[in-house]
Amino acid sequence: MDSKKRIIDGIEISLREPDITHYKWIGRDEEMRFLLASWLQIDKEDLPMTPVLVGDPGNGKTTLACASAQEFNQPAYLMNCTSDMRPEDLIVTPVISSGNQIKYRGSPLVSAVINGGVCVLDEANRMNEKCWASLAPLLDDRRYVESVIAGVKIKAHSDFRFVATMNDDPSTYTIPGYIESRLKPVIEVEPPSGEVLRAIVKANVPYASEDLIESVIQHMLKDEDAFLSRSFSIRDAIEVTRYAVRLSRKGEDYQKSFEYIMKTGSESL
Repeated sequence: MDSKKRIIDGIEISLREPDITHYKWIGRDEEMRFLLASWLQIDKEDLPMTPVLVGDPGNGKTTLACASAQEFNQPAYLMNCTSDMRPEDLIVTPVISSGNQIKYRGSPLVSAVINGGVCVLDEANRMNEKCWASLAPLLDDRRYVESVIAGVKIKAHSDFRFVATMNDDPSTYTIPGYIESRLKPVIEVEPPSGEVLRAIVKANVPYASEDLIESVIQHMLKDEDAFLSRSFSIRDAIEVTRYAVRLSRKGEDYQKSFEYIMKTGSESL
């Protein structure tokens, strides 16, 4: 069966390729165990759950989702949500092809629904209620989405799995109650310990010296309360280390480079 297009009720829908991801999940095994358990189908009458990962930006929610998809041996389809997203953006959009013909292009979510795989709905609480309403039947035991634009109902593949990620951000929308009740379990992604943070930075910046990595970690952990209160994130630690390596390669002392970065850039990271 062609994974790049599918004909449903006489309508041909072009599909997206899954994302090529090579994410590593280091430490914090409990969060991955919780997520993988939610995707299991225990009985033929049972249905997989539709979990949500919550936490502050930069602490690994998307990494956890994609690494878990790899562990689950399923392709990952990432879909980034925005405040101006429309229901058709989530499902099927019409495009004008050569000869002024209308063709229908499926979203990453619909591609996962049709082919099977994990849809990672990233920063999902940036979507408005109209978008959530279009997903309601997919997130319960009906397991389908309907495209008003294409006039088709699309049933989910048995291997389709779903996970949303949400940031604690004042610019986001409130999730409707009827959707919130469908997004279970809620899995909180906490900041890592110092030991795990060190291992994460080393894995992501393997060319950085041990001394430089240790300087980054010590700075971020010197005020543990600030780190745990999300003054810094895992992403901050990785990006600061990468930038310090670049400056030090230009002949500057890495300690001075690091101090400069933290002084001028950490607030904007």
